[in-house]
Formats: sequence, C-alpha cells, structure tokens
Amino acid sequence: MTQNLRIAMAQFDFPVGDVAGNAARIAEMITFARDEYAADLVLFPELALSGYPPEDLLLRPAFLRACETAMIGIAAQARGIVAVVGWPQAAGSVVYNAASVLRDGAIETTYRKRELPNYAVFDERRYFDVDPDREDCVFEVNGARIGLVICEDLWFPEPAASTVAAGAQLVLVPNASPYEHDKHAERDALLAQRASETGAAFAYLNVVGGQDALVFDGASVVADGDGNVHPAALAFEEQWLVVDFDPELRRFAPLQWTVDGDESRDALAWRAVVRGTRDYCRKNGFDRVWLGLSGGIDSALVLAIAADALGAENVTAVRMPSRYTAEMSNDLAREQCDAMGVAMVTLPIEKPFQGYLEALGQVFAGQPVDVAEENLQSRVRGALMMALSNKFGGLLLTTGNKSEYAVGYATIYGDMCGGYAPLKDLYKTEVFALARWRNTVGDRVVPQAVIDRPPSAELRENQLDRDSLPPYDVLDAILQRHVDQEQSRAEIVAAGFDAATVDRVLRLVRIGEWKRHQAAPGPKVSRRAFGRERRYPVSSGWRE
Repeated sequence: MTQNLRIAMAQFDFPVGDVAGNAARIAEMITFARDEYAADLVLFPELALSGYPPEDLLLRPAFLRACETAMIGIAAQARGIVAVVGWPQAAGSVVYNAASVLRDGAIETTYRKRELPNYAVFDERRYFDVDPDREDCVFEVNGARIGLVICEDLWFPEPAASTVAAGAQLVLVPNASPYEHDKHAERDALLAQRASETGAAFAYLNVVGGQDALVFDGASVVADGDGNVHPAALAFEEQWLVVDFDPELRRFAPLQWTVDGDESRDALAWRAVVRGTRDYCRKNGFDRVWLGLSGGIDSALVLAIAADALGAENVTAVRMPSRYTAEMSNDLAREQCDAMGVAMVTLPIEKPFQGYLEALGQVFAGQPVDVAEENLQSRVRGALMMALSNKFGGLLLTTGNKSEYAVGYATIYGDMCGGYAPLKDLYKTEVFALARWRNTVGDRVVPQAVIDRPPSAELRENQLDRDSLPPYDVLDAILQRHVDQEQSRAEIVAAGFDAATVDRVLRLVRIGEWKRHQAAPGPKVSRRAFGRERRYPVSSGWRE
C-alpha cells in the first residue's frame, strides 16, 4: 500500500531579478521544509528563481547564466527531500519557462511549459519557446506518481490529460497568476473541472507579492481527485502550506493551512492595493511615503492604504489649501490625520500660484480665465510635493482613480505627479465602496463626511466634478463596458445609454491616451487595467 505523501507549498514572494537572494532563500526553505515539516516534497512557484515576470532580463545572457549556476547550486543542497523549483532554462539560443525536479543533490528532470500566455499582461512568447519534443513530466516520490504542469498549462485540457494518462495521481501546478476581480471563483471552477476530467488530484501553488503594476495574490488551493476543491489559503500573505496526500484515495488532508476568511470583492481589492503599495515601496528602497491630502475621497483612501501598507508613522500628508479650498476640506484632512496618527504638513499655495499668474500676466492679458489657471494650481501642488520628496526622501503617491485617468480628468505634471498610484485601477464608484468597506474593519479611517460630500477638484469657485463629467455611476458604467469589456459605441448605446453621453465619454477616453502613457504605475485589480494590459496608440484615427 502506498504511503501518504507530505507536501510543503512555499507561498512566498520571490523578487524579480534577485537571483542570488532567491537562490539562497530557496535552498534554506528546502532544508526547512524537510526538517521542520518532515515533508517528502516541497513545491515552489513558477519562475521562483528569477521572479515573475523577469521581462527583458531574459534577453541578457549574463542573467540566464546566473540562473543556471544558481539552479545547479540549489540542486546540490536538495537532499532528503524532493524539490520542484521554477526557473528560466536557457538551451542554446532558446529559453524555456521551466520547473526542475531536484533530488539527491542533482537535477533529476525538467519540465518545460507548453502553453505560453500572450494576452492581457502576459507576453511570454516574446521570451520563451515551446519544446517541440516536449514530454509529460511524471516522477515518483515514496511510490506516489507525481505529474507537473505550469500555470497556463492548466487552462488547456491536453497538458493535464496527457500527464495523468502517463500515470500521474497528483498534478503539481506552480503558478505566477496575478490578481484580478472575481478570479478566485474562476480558478476554483477550473480545478474542479480538471480533477473531474482526469480523476487526479491537483496542488495549485501561486506566488504572492507586488511586482510593479502586478499583484500576485497567492490564494493557493488543492483539489481532490473527485473534484472537491478545498478552501483557498489566505490571500496576499506569505506562508507555508502543508498537506498530506493520500495517493490511493487521491485526497488531501491539510495540516498547516490558513483559510481565507473573507474573499469578498472589497476585502480582496483592499489587500491587493495595500500589498501592491507596500511591495513597490519596499522593492524600490522606500520606507516612507508622501501624499497630498485634499479632504476628498481619493486622497483620503490613499492615506488609509498607505498607513495600512507602511504604518502611519511612515506616512506624511500635505495639506495645500488655495483660495478655492473650502474650510470643510481643511478640517476633514486634519481630522483624518489626527484619527490615524499621521503627520501633516500645511503648505498654502496662494503665493506661488500668484507668482505664476504674475509671470504669465503679460502673455495671458486679455484672455479669459479658464482651465490653464485651474491647472496651474495643481502644478504648483505637484512641484511642492516633488520638492518634499527630493529633500527628505520617500516616495510620492499620486491619488488619481481609474475614472479620472480614463477621461483625462487629471492634470499632467500636477496631481498626476508621483511614483505610484494606488487607485489607478479602481473606478470612482469602487473608491467609494472600498472606503465604506474599510470603515467596517477596525477603526474608521475615512471620515463619513468625506464619503458623503460631492466630489470636487476645488480649482475654481463652487466647482463640482459633475459640472465637467456625467454622474459617476453613469460614467463608470460606460467606462467598464468600453475599457474593461472592449465594447463599441454601438454596443453601449444599445445597452440603453444616452448616445450623446457615450460619444462624449468615448472622446474623452481617446484624447486622454497621451496622459495615461505618462502616468505612474499602480496595482492592477481589474480585468483590463491601463498600462501593460491595455496598450492603445496615442495617435489613432479609430473612433469606435
């Protein structure tokens, strides 16, 4: 009778490009899994050695050589346990997205990914090849037959089916799958389907952590051979996951497995933007952040995200009132900082703004006051914020949301100044929803008056966002169809939206493309985020 198999799954962050650091950590973790958990097998995520996605680092021969040398070194230390480690394998002039089985101090076999994603944020065909002589990877551990596929392979029936046909009772699936709304349910349904199709069990391990605009959620999961999918592991947290696997029954018994207690849309989105912000700062050498706090909903939410990500003591809010700033805005900014224990600096912008007006006075003479003067205020604020960041160190967070970026309702070189944009992939209606949700968890961090007041840029007397834009519930509904779902004008109008409003919104999206090309990165949470996932030309004659 085949004995149970103990599997340790390393749901951790492996930073892109840190080959030496990742290699040392992987070697230590192999030993830890063996000695601490008495594991027979330890599994690491996709491309754990190089980090994911390594992008054009894969075009550098020195980087590939470093990966190969590191993998040989890791293998030499893998004794008394079988380890599966993902890495970029160079073979002559081609590179494979690979995972190697390490045993008894050597690389026993290597599997090369079959299905290379080349859509949305993925462009693996730019870097990797598919092995024309590819074979199924099935190996034994304590008498159990273990198969191996990588990430995208799972989304196609053939790799899993052929691996199980080759004898696998359990299929390991190392992943680097970034988070987006509603993906967990889709993943669970897929695992149930593959298990039911093949009769094999599946162990799905996902990497965790922020990498520029991507955020990997972990949320690893195992599925029994009868299609039963166990509850997902806690998302966005580094942790060891340990299970016992019965090869005869093809079932898992979790031994160390922290279940995610709240997989609601808002809970996961909050953890995604917090993790993305924290890791972007940490991986780029920033231990503190700055942001402009206006008394509005966007900056209030960014302040709460920053405090959760880095600690309130590492966040400085800057209040920059103008001649148009309502006292309520000043009061709400102060109230939030006091409640959260965040330091505040106040820098009135009237003098530098007046200086700009005087400098431009002769050129602007006879011209009506318009958006030029409005944007000057925002650019004064941007200059002040960048000066603080330069003088004292720390990353400037920008506070724009997806609705504003979509229609260009943001000032380039003004409120778009900053190194990271935590709300970049959250529509305005989602910003409000997330603020309400966050106030239900622990202390109230966004004053209710901020949530209740009508949004305003406060760049002219009595200005409200609705003076320039459709109501946000209408605007966001149109944008979700056009941006996220790629619907045409005709499809959106057919869905019941006013044609003139649709034309206006789509025009704003089109002419705002140049701003988005210069925008700071921010954490992706939607199906179609601005940036590497949605790449439209600035100069384009297409109008649908």
